[in-house]
Amino acid sequence: MFRRHGLRATAAACCATALLATPALAGSDGPGAPGAGDDYFPGYGNGGYDVSHYDIQLRYQPADDHLQGTTTIVAKPTQNLTAFDLDFALTTKSVRVNGLAAKFSQNGTELTVTPPKTLPEGSLATFVVEYEGVPSTVEVGGLKPWIRTSDGALAVGEPEISSWWFPGNDHPRDKATFDVAVTVPDGTELLSNGVNTRNSSLAGWTTWRWRTTKPTATYLAFMAAGQYETSTKTGAFGQPFVTAYSEKLGDFAGAAEASVERTPEVIEFLTGLLGEYPFEAQGGLVSSEGLNFALENQTRPTYSHLFFRYGANMSVVVHENAHQWFGDSVSVDTWRNIWLNEGFASYAEWLWSEQHGTGTAQELFDHYYASHPADDPFWQVLPGDPGPKNVFHKAVYDRGAMTLHALRNVVGDVALRDIVRTWVSQKRYSTGTIEEFIALAEQRSGKQLDELFKTWLFTKGKPPVGEATGVPASATHAAVAPPKAVAEIDRTHALLHGH
Repeated sequence: MFRRHGLRATAAACCATALLATPALAGSDGPGAPGAGDDYFPGYGNGGYDVSHYDIQLRYQPADDHLQGTTTIVAKPTQNLTAFDLDFALTTKSVRVNGLAAKFSQNGTELTVTPPKTLPEGSLATFVVEYEGVPSTVEVGGLKPWIRTSDGALAVGEPEISSWWFPGNDHPRDKATFDVAVTVPDGTELLSNGVNTRNSSLAGWTTWRWRTTKPTATYLAFMAAGQYETSTKTGAFGQPFVTAYSEKLGDFAGAAEASVERTPEVIEFLTGLLGEYPFEAQGGLVSSEGLNFALENQTRPTYSHLFFRYGANMSVVVHENAHQWFGDSVSVDTWRNIWLNEGFASYAEWLWSEQHGTGTAQELFDHYYASHPADDPFWQVLPGDPGPKNVFHKAVYDRGAMTLHALRNVVGDVALRDIVRTWVSQKRYSTGTIEEFIALAEQRSGKQLDELFKTWLFTKGKPPVGEATGVPASATHAAVAPPKAVAEIDRTHALLHGH
């Protein structure tokens, strides 16, 4: 993801809530926990059940940003469940559990539901929530992630956005498949994840239907309504390649199209490095307002027009599509592990540059290593444990990419490719931790890598030159002429970090 983000101010309050609740033991009756157990964001997600599918039915009016909907959640209790929480911020009108009316209460983004009967562990359960609201006016803990535009809206954000348009279990640990049907006034385009299965019109309104059949984290589900030029072509491997460009891009349109239309080429390149593309569709959406970041929405990254203000930008397209493997297919088990998303996506930019002759990965490593002196605060943020306020700090991206190149220097090209391809294959559609990745890297390479990872990910300060740290002597001074890729990467990362 490319962005600068203010994280949830209510984390401390959520933490207190989570600590007060004790999940029931398996086989006993009790409420599910109001959090998924994430150290950085204890109130995110919920315990007591596992979601397999979301069916989201919405009616959205861009003129006043009014949204009404019904979401059906298919889930399986992981304990005998007497009550459970959903993450949701809009006004709830009713809740039904297994077809029966259920009691509920709402506080911030916590929707607590008490079903009329205990839900047996392992049973099939359905939660049907009816709701409405004006998402752009809803603020919780200082957050208003819903983006209203002059012609519609963007439900795009990380780590929080889903609570502003559908109820769910909002943590990457609980992935599910999605059917999204949104009814909007005729002439308004509506984009979401996966494949557009069918559209229909009645009485001045059009319903757009989207389906994704691969496990998806809730924050990677998105909705974009507005005036877009849309197209569906054949992409890499014969898949649907869906693009949407705001009709208001103006002078940015050519550069945006010159970049995003190369997505199938990027996916083929990344597949050669990482293995099979994990999803059923591909594409991209470029907005013209309201957005100052890019996000790796599953199958369809969303880009701010600002990435194309200096011309075509392949760095951001490579970055967001690399996330389809790192972040989307293999997601973070907790948000502390964000390096597994951003470090790998950033290093993919370096590999693209190496492939296209605009700077080798070693040249880029040398440049960034030399450009940050030892006393630079950049070296004080730990990619392996950045803290909740620094989840999207530039060190997670740039020092994160440098970590992977240092690993390459220590284990070699063949071993690194084997490590990475094994990781995305073994962890496909699930989650992972940094510790699991380190263990795999040692197992596949046959090398002891404690010093390398401890130094790069978990130790403040500039890593020293040395064989064990993967820092060659050449990195101590910048090249006279930095690689051509640096200009584009730096412009992209400047927008990312708001510098």
